[in-house]
Amino acid sequence: MPGAFLHPFAKPTRERFVTIERGQGALLWDSDGNEYVDAMASLWYCAVGHGRSEIADAIHAQAGRLAAYSCFDPFTNAPADALAELIATLTPVPDARIFLCGSGSEAIDTAIKLARLTHVLAGRPERTLVISRTRGYHGTNVGGTSAQGIEPNRVGYGPLMPDVVQVPSDDVEALAVLMASRRDEVCAVITEPVQGAGGVHPPTEGYLADVRRLCDQHGALLVFDEVITGFGRLGTWFAAQHYGVVPDLTTFAKAVTSGYQPLGGVVVGRAVRDALESDPAFFLRHGYTYSGHATACAAGLANLAIFEREGLLAEAQRVGTRLGAGLHALATDGLIDHARGVGAVWAAGLRPDQDAVQVRDRLLELGVITRAINTDTCTFCPPLVTTDEQVDRIVDALAQACAPA
Repeated sequence: MPGAFLHPFAKPTRERFVTIERGQGALLWDSDGNEYVDAMASLWYCAVGHGRSEIADAIHAQAGRLAAYSCFDPFTNAPADALAELIATLTPVPDARIFLCGSGSEAIDTAIKLARLTHVLAGRPERTLVISRTRGYHGTNVGGTSAQGIEPNRVGYGPLMPDVVQVPSDDVEALAVLMASRRDEVCAVITEPVQGAGGVHPPTEGYLADVRRLCDQHGALLVFDEVITGFGRLGTWFAAQHYGVVPDLTTFAKAVTSGYQPLGGVVVGRAVRDALESDPAFFLRHGYTYSGHATACAAGLANLAIFEREGLLAEAQRVGTRLGAGLHALATDGLIDHARGVGAVWAAGLRPDQDAVQVRDRLLELGVITRAINTDTCTFCPPLVTTDEQVDRIVDALAQACAPA
């Protein structure tokens, strides 16, 4: 019989799971003593690696002093203020403010609400249409599920949010036609700069700049979902810097704490900030119990200090270059169909005769953790502290898993 824990993104009837007991750097060990290279940084987030005592110490110290307290008016706490100030210096969004919440899913729903609210405050309440892309993953709260471009994740939940539509992922013309036909209704376009959970799909050349131009042309806000790409994954603090395109709102989570505490947020740019601050009497009626959670913010500060001290933005380039070269070599040898990726996030596109779940399970046997996407993709997003030898273990295990029987 299944246990009491109803697992996320799993068959409710599954009875046995791999019990992960401990981790150090890019390595993990299960309850049977098996060692794994964590080639997914858990779920795209453990950028600084496992077992970082500095973050554990910061969590312990803050929890012992003040674990958490509401940041609803009129309260705040020092870690939340400090983390917001720090993130504001890292983002390319000028004059930004930072809204804090508990997850990427909460961040996405917040961004959608703030985008619609911006238009209401500007006297354009009819602007409610949110446009996203096929293959996009935007969390699993109601707003993010509505914006999902991965259709199976939308099925079975009944009516979702109205006025949220998808366009083909890389089709600028389809986006332009939709925005032109509904220009008086368009609120925002939301996109991952690099589509992650949909299989690691970098944007086509100039795509993000074209989306920025269309948003400016039609009076819409541009929302970058940087829950995966934020905080170093592409060798820059945000993918917006990598691609040279500045959004109006940016969602983040995952690597902001490397998963040591749940934390997410939204970078709020000038267009939205101006609307929110235009009337001194306006009261923002949005927030979460754990917005600005003191212990989570302390973990974020300790995590980002490690980024700075150990130069992990540069390490992302090292890890990604070696991993990408290895995957491309496997494609050249015919062991996989192709490789795709950017920075330190990559995918192996499998051949038609290969199955992603079977490859994932074989990799587990060989001591490497990947994530299977659909039937044709295995993804790789290793911690930025992964050694060259560990990267090679990932590639060698994939070669063995994909070798003809």
